[in-house]
Amino acid sequence: MSTILNKLNWRYATKNFDSSKQVSNEDLNTLLEAGRLTASSYGLQPYEIYVIKNEEVRKELRKASYDQPQITDASCIIVLANKPTFDDSMIDDYIANIMKVRGLSKEDLEGFSKTMKSTLLDLPDAYKGAWTSNQAYIVLGNLMTIAAEMEIDTCPMEGFDKEQYNEILGLTNKGLNAAVVLAVGYRSTEDATQHYPKVRYPEEQIITHI
Repeated sequence: MSTILNKLNWRYATKNFDSSKQVSNEDLNTLLEAGRLTASSYGLQPYEIYVIKNEEVRKELRKASYDQPQITDASCIIVLANKPTFDDSMIDDYIANIMKVRGLSKEDLEGFSKTMKSTLLDLPDAYKGAWTSNQAYIVLGNLMTIAAEMEIDTCPMEGFDKEQYNEILGLTNKGLNAAVVLAVGYRSTEDATQHYPKVRYPEEQIITHI
């Protein structure tokens, strides 16, 4: 079995973290850089990544997470916040960034800009929010895989009150919405779930070759 498959078999949704163990700044920065480098549709990255270490803030977030202990016991939590809606400024800012990084002119990118605007801007807000949330989940998957490669434990979490998260973190005023949370740290030796056999459907049941 390849090394990466061994790591994916090693990882699980950690329920109990060892609060005495902290992810080093170096490892956390590597993980966050992997999140920043994650692919997104058109490369737009319609989300922001929040790293929450502050104990008082995490206590408040735990209350908004149905008292799940991962929120306060993990080394930190990462909140992936999507843009529930957007206008042409998001695309214009992205085009400006491409011009800066690649040394291109606005005229060089006019066709690309028009394609994005014609595809995305007329979508209803509900569709925009669903699309940007999907982009955030791509980051989530990449973070979990890279963390497993580094033997850092994670737990993806959807069980939280988004409105409370948005209020506590001031996301609404920034035009953002808490899409999903990832607890990051190291498993407790007392977490019984680490010993459970991994349950997945067999290959022939979920993979079809055409």
